[in-house]
Amino acid sequence: MRLLKVATCNLNQWAMDFDCNLKNIKESITKSKQAGAVIRLGPELEITGYGCEDHFLELDTVSHSWECLKEILVGDYTDGILCSIGMPVIRGSERYNCQLLCYNRKILMIRPKIWLANDGNYRELRWFTAWKQRDQLEEFQLPPDVAEALSQTSVPFGYGYIQFLDTAVAAEVCEELFTPVPPHAELALNGVEVFLNASGSHHQLRKLDVRLRAFIGATHTRGGVYMYSNHQGCDGARLYYDGCSCVVVNGDVVAQGSQFSLKDVEVLVAQVDLDAVASLRGSISSFQEQASCKTKVSSITAPYKLCQSFDPRLLLSSPLKIKYHSPEEEIAFGPGCWMWDYLRRSGASGFLLPLSGGADSSSVAAIVGCMCQLVVKEIANGDEQVKADAIRIGHYTDGKYPTDSKEFAKRIFYTVFMGTENSSDATRSRAKLLADEIGSWHLDVSIDTVISSLLSLFQTLTGKRPVYKVDGGSNAENLGLQNIQARIRMVLAFMLASLLPWAHSKPGFYLVLGSSNVDEGLRGYLTKYDCSSADINPIGSISKEDLRAFLKWAAVHLDYPSLAEIEAAPPTAELEPIRSNYSQLDEVDMGMTYEELSIYGRLRKIFRCGPVSMFQNLCYKWGGRLSPLEIGNKVKYFFKYYSINRHKMTVLTPSYHAESYSPEDNRFDLRQFLYNSSWPHQFRKIDELVSQLDGNKPIVGASAEHEQMGVALDRGGGGMGVVAAGSGDPRAGL
Repeated sequence: MRLLKVATCNLNQWAMDFDCNLKNIKESITKSKQAGAVIRLGPELEITGYGCEDHFLELDTVSHSWECLKEILVGDYTDGILCSIGMPVIRGSERYNCQLLCYNRKILMIRPKIWLANDGNYRELRWFTAWKQRDQLEEFQLPPDVAEALSQTSVPFGYGYIQFLDTAVAAEVCEELFTPVPPHAELALNGVEVFLNASGSHHQLRKLDVRLRAFIGATHTRGGVYMYSNHQGCDGARLYYDGCSCVVVNGDVVAQGSQFSLKDVEVLVAQVDLDAVASLRGSISSFQEQASCKTKVSSITAPYKLCQSFDPRLLLSSPLKIKYHSPEEEIAFGPGCWMWDYLRRSGASGFLLPLSGGADSSSVAAIVGCMCQLVVKEIANGDEQVKADAIRIGHYTDGKYPTDSKEFAKRIFYTVFMGTENSSDATRSRAKLLADEIGSWHLDVSIDTVISSLLSLFQTLTGKRPVYKVDGGSNAENLGLQNIQARIRMVLAFMLASLLPWAHSKPGFYLVLGSSNVDEGLRGYLTKYDCSSADINPIGSISKEDLRAFLKWAAVHLDYPSLAEIEAAPPTAELEPIRSNYSQLDEVDMGMTYEELSIYGRLRKIFRCGPVSMFQNLCYKWGGRLSPLEIGNKVKYFFKYYSINRHKMTVLTPSYHAESYSPEDNRFDLRQFLYNSSWPHQFRKIDELVSQLDGNKPIVGASAEHEQMGVALDRGGGGMGVVAAGSGDPRAGL
């Protein structure tokens, strides 16, 4: 038997914080060695942090990476253990995303990434070059100070593997696993038994299964030990890297790390039998035949043994049942961990949330409550880093620290209900009850006097005073009155976040939390510069449907029972007066349901549909209950409001990324924000298709009023866009 003990890890790195990152790398290597591992794998670009973005273009970033690597190598960290460490490397005039394979204080090989991630949230081709010379290894001259410190002038650079005396090891970096012809396929035919995948993979709802199936598939028919390491945490932007580092042997997961955790360093160790790999490969005739005529991959020889022989005292790692979180758990733990990292690294003393008593803001409150529960739990489990951060943020003294999540929430979480004459007693009481369950410091404020003062000022300037539509006012008056309420709440929220800590003799400042969901962003059903404007938003990429499911789950599993009542209430902005014959409802205002919005969003982004192809797809999906005319009208209505409200994405609060159809325009959904909202060519094609399908007259196009670009009113402020005459949507346009 050839017994091999390997270690992989989740690391919570912080982009451009080299001291933090180096500390975590050293700790992970030390823990791996203490466990007896002879291979240690870290995540992609672990020295710099994955999310450095345009900092990768700075020569300083590369220089600091070499300084950190040198510090690791001149110490005893790599003595007797093969360490794969990720960092950027400049060779000639090109910059590469590399894994450096180090052993016994030397660099054995530098492996540049050959297929770069360049879609969705990833822009690696902006900063790095893909390595294209796959037929041979080249010599790389080490920087002079590194060469002197290591007594090593050069190192093999390129695509290849390391042949040890008893096994062969190779790197396969992140995106390469997911390419049509992944490197591990030909590496396995060349005899590589251990694959090291350093990754920077972010969390997205329901995504983990795709990743794990790829690891399992890589070794199920080819055999091998597949090691995967990932970042875990918020490294400085919208993404949360969700860990779940693992070890897979011949298609079986034998070690799996946490997906959501507050730990900075988590090391997983597995004891594997490489003879099981050789045995599987030898039993597959097609593998033998293909290996006999393989394309040769370059390699280097390392005169070291990594394996131990048979020892009954060394227990092999057994296959595990894979751990998956439900989407509701992902919504609780992912944003909760992301917010903790943001809070402890921002220097803030807590959060402030405008809590309306509705589903969205209540979801955010519940996630903060979950974060507080996670902090208390990790402290109870002995995590000294979490404890130190909690003591600092909560301003504990005399050796005290959080032991109760509600007490901790009282120290770091303000909630405020900002009511008007249009607010109902039901939402006010629901907000108060939820705040009590979570433990937040709750305020109930009436903002009617502030609104009245602004209206009096307007009346002084113009001689007119607007009234609501239900009281005989026009659309312009109705929308303007709603906008005033929404924007006053934003101003008040930031004032309270700045001054409440001072008023309560607390140092620091509080971060304002936003609470608009992904569907509202897609439709533009939000007010520009209202409570959608905040410091960060943990639910900005989560659908309304998923949030409602989360509320039901959290009512039970987070022990916030009032969430069940909040989930059952119909969504409403409560910005218009409530009358016996009228009550403002979100889905009525929008002219579409949240369920429909999710469908539109997925077709638009994930399936890359324009108006015509969306219409065609929905004819298949909805054709049994809706006519082509009705479907065409729905598609045109969606795209009209999508386009006139797209500009709102340019100021939307930075949001936790969770959904693959997010309309967030800064990183993920790169589309313009100024549209011809009548979509004349596309809508005409839909009209033609409808006419062909059911013989109806073409759908009436947008009126001249709709087709012109002009100033529109909504709950989102002034700007370019259009609003249908007589529209009841308070959030359409700018």
